[in-house]
Amino acid sequence: MNLHRDYSALDRDGVRFEPDPARPLALFAPDPEYRPTAVLEVEPEPRFRLLIKNETSRLGLPAFKALGGIYAVSRLVGERWYRETGEHLPVAELNRPDVRRFAGRLTFVCASAGNHGLAVARGARRIGASARVHLAETVPEAFVERLAGEGAEVRRSGSDYEASVDVAMQDAESSGAMLLADGSWPGYLDPPALVMEGYTLIAEELREGFARNSAWPDRVYLQAGVGGLAAAMTYMIRSNWPVQPEVIVVEPEAAPCLRESHSAGRLVRVHGPESVMGRLDCKVPSLLALDVLGRSADRFITVSDTAAERAVERLGQFGVATTPSGAAGLAGVLGDGGFAHGRRSLILATEASV
Repeated sequence: MNLHRDYSALDRDGVRFEPDPARPLALFAPDPEYRPTAVLEVEPEPRFRLLIKNETSRLGLPAFKALGGIYAVSRLVGERWYRETGEHLPVAELNRPDVRRFAGRLTFVCASAGNHGLAVARGARRIGASARVHLAETVPEAFVERLAGEGAEVRRSGSDYEASVDVAMQDAESSGAMLLADGSWPGYLDPPALVMEGYTLIAEELREGFARNSAWPDRVYLQAGVGGLAAAMTYMIRSNWPVQPEVIVVEPEAAPCLRESHSAGRLVRVHGPESVMGRLDCKVPSLLALDVLGRSADRFITVSDTAAERAVERLGQFGVATTPSGAAGLAGVLGDGGFAHGRRSLILATEASV
C-alpha cells in the first residue's frame, strides 16, 4: 500500500467508489445503540422548510463519524482475518474470543481533527484492537480526554491537520500499524472508501424517511473538510433518490480544497488561516471525494467563520447545539440566497458542541 500522498493530475479511471449501505447496516442493525437520527423540520420563514438531520449523537459518540470509523475498523479486521486464516468472517462473529485475540495484535493509527479519531478508537475498543490518534495542536483538549476515555493513545503531532496526517503516515510505516485515514490519495483508497461506505447509512435513512412522507428537499447543503461525508451523501443521492435535489458543497473560506482541486483537475493543497470550523479546516481533499463530487455535485461555495458562528446561534434557536463545523450547512443556506420562498433545503448538523 502506498502511503505517500501524490498531488499529480487526477486520474479518474483508477478511482472506484461503489458502496453498498446494506453492509454497514448489517454491522449496526443489531447494536442497541443504533437508530436513525432525527430529522427536524422547521419553518424559519413563511413557505420555506428547513430540514435538519441531527447527527450530534451517533452510537454514543458526538458526531456522524461514528458510522465510518467503527465500520471501517470492523471490515479491516475481517479482511486481515481472511488473509491469515482463509475464513470469511460474518459480522455476527466479530466478537468471537479467537477473533478478539487476533484483533488484540492490531493497532489502528489515524490523524484526526477530533471525531474521526473517536470513531476509530471506539471501533478498535469494540473489537479488541488498539488505537493511536495523532492530533494537531489546534484540536481542543476536550478531544484528548474523550479519546483517552475510549482507550486510545493520543499524540500531539504538528501545527495543523495536514501535519498530523503526515505524522500518522510515518507512524504506520515505521510501526507496522494499520493506517485508517478518512482522506484518500493515489495508492491509498480502500480504507477511506470503507469509512465513506459507513456514512452512506445517513443518506439511506433520509431516503427511507422522504419516501414515506414525500417531503423531498430541492436543495441539499453538505459541509466538507476532506469531503468524505459530502461525497458519500452525494453518491447515494444520485444513485437512488427518485427526486433529485441540487447538491451544494460548503467549505470554509480558509480551506476551499475541493473547489480549488476540482477547478485544477488534480489534488491541490490550499493555504489559508486557521478556521473556527476546525473539523472542516482541511487543506487537501480526499481523492475519492473529489472524484465523486467533481462528477455529481452541482456547486461549491464557501462560508466565512463569522457566518458559521451565526449559523450556530440560529441552530441553537431550533434546539440543536452544535459547532461552527456542524452548522456550516446552514451557513451555506444563509449565504446562498437565504430562506427563499418555496424552497425546502436539507442540512446536516454534523457534530455536538464541544
